[in-house]
Amino acid sequence: MAIVVERKSLSLLERTYLPQIASGLWITLKNFFKPKVTLQYPDQRPVLPDGYRGAPTLVKDSFGREKCVSCQLCEFVCPSKAIKVTPGEIDPSGEYAFIEKAPRDFEIDMLRCIYCGLCEDACPEKAIVLQKEFSINADSRAKFVRHKEELYALGGVLPDKIMKWKKVRDTAELEGGR
Repeated sequence: MAIVVERKSLSLLERTYLPQIASGLWITLKNFFKPKVTLQYPDQRPVLPDGYRGAPTLVKDSFGREKCVSCQLCEFVCPSKAIKVTPGEIDPSGEYAFIEKAPRDFEIDMLRCIYCGLCEDACPEKAIVLQKEFSINADSRAKFVRHKEELYALGGVLPDKIMKWKKVRDTAELEGGR
C-alpha cells in the first residue's frame, strides 16, 4: 500500500526565487567590503601555529653523525605503516664499533604518512623530528618515498644531550686510573 504525501503549494514569492536571490546578494555585499585573505602563495607563506605537526625528517647530532640507531620503534608505532627501516651493521674495525647498528636504509612514504607525530615520540635517540613543512610536491608516486639521504638533508643538525657516539669508559678503566 502506497502512502500519499500532501505537499504544500509554493506562494508566488517562493515560485520566483526572489528570497533566495536576495539572501545571496546580501552575503556577497557583506563580504565585498571585508579585507582580502588571499595569499600570493610562493611569495607569501601562511603563519603556522606552534603545535603544527609537519613532515617527519631525520636529524644528525652537532658533530654531523647519524642519531638513528635503527631500533625500529618508529616503524612499529606508525599506525599507517609509512616507515620502513632496514637495519645495517657498523664497521667493526671503525671508531664507532661500540654502537650496535645503524640504518642501512630508512624510508618514509609521504603518501601514507598521517602526520600524527607518534614516530617522534617513540624515538629514544630523538632522531626523528617533525618539520614545519606543509607543501610536499612530486610528479610521480615514487618521488613521495623519501630515503635516508633525503631525510637527513631535510632534517639538518639538531644538538642534543644524549651523545650516543661518546664512548663511556668502563669501570675497570676508572678503577685502574686511580
